[in-house]
Amino acid sequence: MLRGKKWEEIEKPLMNMLNQGYSKDKTFMKNKLNEISYKWKKVETKYFVKLEKVTKHKIFRKIFPSYITTIGRCPYSVKYSWFMISIFNSTNWNIGTIAHEIMHLQFHYYYEKELRKQLNHEQFQDLKEALTVLLNVEFKQIISEEDKGYPNHKYFRKYIVKEWKKKKDFDVLMEKCIKYLKKHPSYQKP
Repeated sequence: MLRGKKWEEIEKPLMNMLNQGYSKDKTFMKNKLNEISYKWKKVETKYFVKLEKVTKHKIFRKIFPSYITTIGRCPYSVKYSWFMISIFNSTNWNIGTIAHEIMHLQFHYYYEKELRKQLNHEQFQDLKEALTVLLNVEFKQIISEEDKGYPNHKYFRKYIVKEWKKKKDFDVLMEKCIKYLKKHPSYQKP
């Protein structure tokens, strides 16, 4: 139906379809977004103070646009510093997602350029994802949802926690993580 057609041909019918499909859920969506917003406002100041302390950098922008998705995955844009939350997941899950995605964006902003000189694409992605385990260690009083991460980062996340507990210094942790990734794939037990 849509394959091979230009955007101009499908924009109006597609938007009509989407509006009809979600129009019956407007009250649900409005209430859910209000609930997420209310809960985030209660923790955001503490979260940003803690993120600055952990990463040793100021939060790089004042506003992080957030968009709604109806799928389970919540992508983000490094270029525009936005992220998505899933309307059908719990409020606590979405608060965890907000913390997780903003942590990624902060990491990209301050560390990506230098780390790309030392790590390949896959290693950088593994590091960025595995570092969110720090949400479970340093942010557990603020964020109630556990950051589970990806199964293939299980050992790397354990390594990060172990090294973080030895010395809570993000720059030192980065050095150790770079060495780890150069020596082992992220999924391999050290």
